[in-house]
Amino acid sequence: MDVNKIYEWRRQGRIEEAYDAARQIYAIDKGERASSLMFWTAVDMLKRKVLEKHMEEARKIYKALERLMTGVEDKEGWMADAMKKCKAVIKSGETREELLRHGPDHMKMGVWGEDMAAAYLQEQGYVIVERDWHSQHRDIDIIAQHDNCLVFIEVKTRRNRDLTEPEEAVNYKKQKNLRLAINHYIQYRNLDIPWRFDVITVVGRVGDEKPEIVHLEDFALLCG
Repeated sequence: MDVNKIYEWRRQGRIEEAYDAARQIYAIDKGERASSLMFWTAVDMLKRKVLEKHMEEARKIYKALERLMTGVEDKEGWMADAMKKCKAVIKSGETREELLRHGPDHMKMGVWGEDMAAAYLQEQGYVIVERDWHSQHRDIDIIAQHDNCLVFIEVKTRRNRDLTEPEEAVNYKKQKNLRLAINHYIQYRNLDIPWRFDVITVVGRVGDEKPEIVHLEDFALLCG
C-alpha cells in the first residue's frame, strides 16, 4: 500500500480506509515512518469515535497513541500538540454526555441541537472536521468539509418559533466573534481553500428523533 495514498485518503475524509490501511502496514513494519502514519490516522479515528459518541473506543485509541509516541521522534512537537488536542476532544465529548444527562435544560437543548445538526450534515455527505472549536472565548459549533469547501456552521436550537426565528440570534456581536474565530482557524491551519459560513436551526425538544432542521447555506457574515 502506497503511504502517500493513505495520506491522500486522510485529506479526503476517508478516515476508516486510511486507518485500516495504516494498521495493515504497521502490523508488519514498526519503523518510524509506519509509526508516524499509524499515529496520524489514529488521531483521525479518535476524533471520529468521539463524534459518533463511542467514548470508550476513543479512550482506548488515546492509550494506543501514547504508546506510539515512544517510537517516533517528534522534533517539531506536532505529535505532542496533537495529543493535547485529542485529550481536549475526549473531554469535550465527555462533557456533552454529562450535560445531556445532568445539565440544566437550556444546556441540554444546545448539546442535543448540535448533535442533531451534526447527524444531519453527515447524512447530507458532509465530513465533520471539528466540533466546539475554541479560539480564546469564541467558538465555532461545527466545522465540516463538503466537496472542496470548508464550512463553518453555527447551530441555533429552540423549542419553537413563537417569539423569534432561531437564526435571528446570529446578531452583530455573534457575527463579529465568529468572523474572528474563523480567521483564527484559517490562519492556525494555514488553509488556502474556499470556505463559507452556514447557519443550521434546530426546532424541537430534547429526545425528538425528527426535529425541524433548516440549513441556511452561505449565510451573510460581517466582513473583516
